[in-house]
Amino acid sequence: MMMKFGKLSLLISFSVFCYVVIAIPETCPAANVGNCGDSDDWEGEFFPGISKIKYEGPLSKNPLSFKWYNAEEEVLGKKMKDWFRFSVAFWHTFRGIGGDPFGAPTKHWPWEDGTNSLRMAKRRMRANFEFINKLGVDFWCFHDRDIAPDAPTLEETNANLDEVVALAQELQIKGKKSVLWGTAQLFMHPRYMHGAATSSELEVYAYAAAQVKKAMEVTHYLGGENYVFWGGREGYQSLLNTNMERELNHLARFFEAAIAHKKKIGFNGTLLIEPKPQEPTKHQYDWDAATTANFLRKYGLIGEFKLNIECNHATLSGHSCHHELETARINGLLGNIDANTGDPQVGWDTDQFLVDIQEATMIMLSVIRNDGIAPGGFNFDAKLRRESTDVEDLFIAHIVGMDTMARGLKNAAKLVEDGSLAELVRKRYQSFDTEIGAQIEAGKADFDFLEKKTKEWGEPKVASAKQELAEMIFQSAM
Repeated sequence: MMMKFGKLSLLISFSVFCYVVIAIPETCPAANVGNCGDSDDWEGEFFPGISKIKYEGPLSKNPLSFKWYNAEEEVLGKKMKDWFRFSVAFWHTFRGIGGDPFGAPTKHWPWEDGTNSLRMAKRRMRANFEFINKLGVDFWCFHDRDIAPDAPTLEETNANLDEVVALAQELQIKGKKSVLWGTAQLFMHPRYMHGAATSSELEVYAYAAAQVKKAMEVTHYLGGENYVFWGGREGYQSLLNTNMERELNHLARFFEAAIAHKKKIGFNGTLLIEPKPQEPTKHQYDWDAATTANFLRKYGLIGEFKLNIECNHATLSGHSCHHELETARINGLLGNIDANTGDPQVGWDTDQFLVDIQEATMIMLSVIRNDGIAPGGFNFDAKLRRESTDVEDLFIAHIVGMDTMARGLKNAAKLVEDGSLAELVRKRYQSFDTEIGAQIEAGKADFDFLEKKTKEWGEPKVASAKQELAEMIFQSAM
């Protein structure tokens, strides 16, 4: 799931490291079609028997229906679809094969022919658009090497990408869909073993720049609203053989060049960086929202980027997703959300679909405080469990993820409209709603003044925080 942008990497799908050539009969699930044939433009049905997913309400027992996500329903003045701007992630959905560091691939979708050919890339793209049309979402997101195959030269690779992107543009127009964001995959190829913009090799740095240049251009061509630089797949292990200061400087210069190219091509989208701790190394330059914000400030980039917060990464950094969202929001950096989760007992990125209603409610409280996240959105940087191998599982996983977030939104709206929780918080800090409190918050109370007031007042009286009451109010909205 991430592209190795050196230590502060470009977004890349975790699943791509598992690409394996598997000999599978070339078949398609479309009725009365024996196989997909050799044509690039085969347009059969990839998901036969699955119609457009509809909202049927909480009492529905139909697994292929929404129980809570009702796209047109208004919540706090916005339609649900506008609060979320859901996006399907191409890499996990169409390149995920169920492999992990401890097991072989388990998923063999019926339209796959066992190759990573240009023809196969086009077939996957058609499957992608059938999927998002039936799921009823407006956006998709991608990594360059996930949608089009690598080739021996950069020129040939770019030509492959152009051909697939032309098809994607045609399918976008036909289905009235858009790109939420695009990015370059700077991780899988051996040339990036030491990083990309943080590589110790100048030629690798230059190659990464050329790849990002092209990825930004195709994202712009497809009308993408954001471009993502993903958190460092390869943080530094030890300073014994690493020049951390020099690598950070190289990375900052790389980002400056990206900003310049964005302006040169007229791309008006937002540049996003995703904090990524721990995986696969023990130190990262972009450990969490706070360290990434500090990097941006140090190198004068703070006004040019926002953050793409992934909930699974929050877990790996030792924080809650809500903490990371609030840190980004308070710093004016909240740009996009990866709606996934991880296992707190597992120290790597499991990228599960988020199904915790309480966590979803906390997430949506931050999004409401931010008045939404457009032009960002919620992308599902999540994959099926290794043992889920049916095509319909792709739909079920996204449905439960979307329903969970919809329940979180409705719960958060209840808390906002009720006002009890906000009032409890206001009362806790009401001692600062005084003349002296205002002086402190305006930076007009020095230590001499505060010492004088302390002598007048004597020992402070400390009120209860009413933590259990806060939890009671929160639980009442579930």
